[in-house]
Amino acid sequence: MANRRLVLTRSAAIIGAASSSLLLPEIVRAQSGKVRVGFMLPYTGTFAQLGVAIENGFRMALNEQGGKLGGREVEFFKVDDESNPAKGIENASRLVERDKVDVLVGTVHSGVQMGIHKVARDTGVLNLIPNAGVHIATRAQCAPNVFRTSFSNSQPTLALGKAMVERGHKKAVWITWNYAAGDEAFEGFEKSYTEAGGTIIKKLGLPFPNVEFQALLTEIASLKPDAVACFFAGGGAAKFLRDFAAAGLNKNIQLYGSGFLTEGVLEAAGDAANGVLTTMHYSDSLDTPANKKFRLDYAKTFKLQPDVYAVQGYDTGLLLIKGANAVKGDLANKKALYAAMEGATIDSPRGKWTMSKAHNPVQDMYLRKVENKENKVIGIAQKAVADPATGCRMG
Repeated sequence: MANRRLVLTRSAAIIGAASSSLLLPEIVRAQSGKVRVGFMLPYTGTFAQLGVAIENGFRMALNEQGGKLGGREVEFFKVDDESNPAKGIENASRLVERDKVDVLVGTVHSGVQMGIHKVARDTGVLNLIPNAGVHIATRAQCAPNVFRTSFSNSQPTLALGKAMVERGHKKAVWITWNYAAGDEAFEGFEKSYTEAGGTIIKKLGLPFPNVEFQALLTEIASLKPDAVACFFAGGGAAKFLRDFAAAGLNKNIQLYGSGFLTEGVLEAAGDAANGVLTTMHYSDSLDTPANKKFRLDYAKTFKLQPDVYAVQGYDTGLLLIKGANAVKGDLANKKALYAAMEGATIDSPRGKWTMSKAHNPVQDMYLRKVENKENKVIGIAQKAVADPATGCRMG
């Protein structure tokens, strides 16, 4: 995984088999050869752990099918996208044009996703998005060959406002980084909170990835809101949680957030995270047979505990399996393949979810409370949350 680009090369036997099939009709070759799956994920840098978890989850789903898609063997190709948007188009083109992948799985970073998205729309390759929540991918630039299995950036916060007001928190301050993901998360919060009767008394922001929060925390203290709602993730989220508590704000002001505020950072945040409430489409503590089995199998297979990214990778595999099985491995039958994926119900560790017409999950959002370094589900904040798919016109 340490190499910046990892590409699995075909063996001489595979090349020979492909050459010997040149006289066969095209459809027979397509169905008898291997399905070529390309992973374009971060394998180095800040998001490397996320990329590995997504790939692990995807492979686990396929392993449950004997490693096959619609009865066909699978060949994998991998490119480290380095979370670098400047290389997004180049890397995606390499997988599509050089490696001739049938399916491109990627990615985590929304900026990189836009490069993949352009290549997918230009070439027609099937693109499965296992994380990046950028709105435009399933809104104004939705496409028949692009399916997201994770979330849109506003989905978790679309379920946040009602939960806050129901707990008596009717005056809130919003805080995030000034970048696309933060803006899109605010869209969901603003809609859900104001429609539930809440008032946003101030919207605060700072440049990404700045983590000097003290001046803004002082301003929050002076505003004396009922609650603070936010969108932060990764190391910045852990520092925000620590700084919020160090400023003493957690004693009188309830902190809420999109689930990424506390996802994967509870060890780093320590006791500062206790009591924080978030909305998210998954929690480790979900007490369902599907989640218990998934967590046990994942831990046995990879000697690691799964997280939301592993679940999203797993569900990406489940969605592709549904489509491939429906067309008996003939992924060239795109009309039937896409129809099967659009109509799929995924029995996921996160709970059952369906695909919207814009190819974004329609899924339950859970209300979670941090207790002893665990995101514990305390209820369903909102059932069947769908992204509005503004501007989507499937061609």
